[in-house]
Amino acid sequence: MFFVDTLELEGLGNRSYLAGGARSAVVVDPPRDIDQVLAVAARRGVRISHVVETHLHNDYVSGGLELARVTGAVYLVPAGAGVSFSRVPVADGDTVDVDAGLELRAVATPGHTPHHTSYVLREDGVPVAAFTGGSLLIGTVGRPDLVEPRLTAELARAQHASAHRLAAELPDETSVLPTHGFGSFCSSAQAEGDATTIGREKAVNAALTEDVDSFVARLLAGLDDVPAYYTHMSPANAGGPAPVDLTPPAVADAEEIAARLAAGEWVVDLRSRVAFAEGHVAGSYNFEADGKLATYLAWMIPWGKPVTLLAESPEQVAAAQRELVRVGIDRPAGAATGVPEAWVPEGGRPVSFPRSTFAGLAERGTDGVVVLDVRRNSERAAGHIAGSVHLPVHELHKRLGEVPTGTVWVHCAGGMRAAIAASLLHAAGRDVVAVDDGFDAADAAGLTVTGPGDPDDPGHRSDRADRADRADRADRADRADR
Repeated sequence: MFFVDTLELEGLGNRSYLAGGARSAVVVDPPRDIDQVLAVAARRGVRISHVVETHLHNDYVSGGLELARVTGAVYLVPAGAGVSFSRVPVADGDTVDVDAGLELRAVATPGHTPHHTSYVLREDGVPVAAFTGGSLLIGTVGRPDLVEPRLTAELARAQHASAHRLAAELPDETSVLPTHGFGSFCSSAQAEGDATTIGREKAVNAALTEDVDSFVARLLAGLDDVPAYYTHMSPANAGGPAPVDLTPPAVADAEEIAARLAAGEWVVDLRSRVAFAEGHVAGSYNFEADGKLATYLAWMIPWGKPVTLLAESPEQVAAAQRELVRVGIDRPAGAATGVPEAWVPEGGRPVSFPRSTFAGLAERGTDGVVVLDVRRNSERAAGHIAGSVHLPVHELHKRLGEVPTGTVWVHCAGGMRAAIAASLLHAAGRDVVAVDDGFDAADAAGLTVTGPGDPDDPGHRSDRADRADRADRADRADRADR
């Protein structure tokens, strides 16, 4: 009997897999912190014989090279991926034996990248699982616009063809085990559910139910913003990532924290948005440890700028370090734990700002204040508060000067990004109120919510079905924000 163990990377919205038999196993698309992979293999009592990559990843740094070095496993990388380290190049149709009766077959599935390769696990010659990386996902496919803008349309068509190839070659009961689609921005839309099969995807996946022209048009129209740090991931993976160092960072006292802030470095408070609003070090930014820390911090911080972490406990710092190394932020400049009163120099005190809800905004009224929407463009297009200003949170730190004067009531879809934005604004000396509420409460509170389907909105369109579809996509994309 074969097994497949799933390793969830919830912060980045990805999965890695350990699959094998009684004695040996293969690892698919491993994270950079390989210790957890080794622990799962140890619990299974199996040797890792092979490590495989479906593609050069754009959203995280791979642990494949280091895992292969540590375990002595054969490292398989698609032949078309240009890398500067020794590996075994894999071409379409290549097979490797994983364990007795277990074989892994490479299937070229270009689309997410030109060299993308899926791997089909066969037991006694029968396909039982397909590791589809960024090709066929749950209800969608991987986005085709991360490699080169001029290739996007071509790769979108390749995604359609690759999905059809998998559907034609594999039995309906074959499990589909993608790497992306659980919150990752590498997915063209968000997954519905946690598991799927080829048969289910034939019924629900647009790549398999629509003709190629309709599919490509819909896919390209729905593409959202790309996190800025993606620019650095593929080169890091092509060059061969270094091993990680997860030892605790140096302890930063109040004077050092103040000095780092004065030097323009980033001091990041990992505590909850409620605790941060109640009291924090002036000039620090709030990226909740329980939110999408790696995605949003890596997206916004100037690449290579030192970061100091403030947290409730050493465990919170350690968890954040693990998240950050996965996206190439390797060593915090320092860290401090405890309470904000201990992080300010003698004679100073923490600062704070108020929090509220959409009902609170409605009660106060929008006249005389700035309502700042920091959601993404696709979310904004699905509906927004009339008269609000729009600056996506990932652009705000570069565009603070565009926020009109006055007290800023900042909101997102659920509160997490609003807290990030409020911390940036407060650090810049603005009076701010963080709206900690779900956006669906705005209309219920009596605020005027307009959208492209409304005649009084400048972006009026008559296609309300499309508006509803975009709203649903945006809502599902941001469940982690609530």
